[in-house]
Amino acid sequence: MKWYRFVAVALMSLLITLASTEAAGECGHMPIGQAAASLSPCLPATKNPRGKVPQVCCAKVGALIRTNPRCLCAVMLSPLAKNAGINPGIAIAVPKRCNIRNRPAGKRCGRYIVP
Repeated sequence: MKWYRFVAVALMSLLITLASTEAAGECGHMPIGQAAASLSPCLPATKNPRGKVPQVCCAKVGALIRTNPRCLCAVMLSPLAKNAGINPGIAIAVPKRCNIRNRPAGKRCGRYIVP
């Protein structure tokens, strides 16, 4: 299991480095790579629709929804997420799986709708 964490940390570090030159956009002044890295505890939950979502993931997602809900969508649809193997159809349900009440339910995120 330690190798999995090492790979996840290494991957997120690489993604941050690659994205550090991006201009501010949907995530405000935070580079999308930095926003993606902050959501690294959610990686397993974005690949398995029945897996338990870690509490730390729920806390990170909840904080991002409170401060910048569009950023969460931008991260989910980004090339960084695709390269990390994130399944947007599963990732879109993470806020619901976390029981986040202020999630933007019914809003579109690309071709997906937040449940």
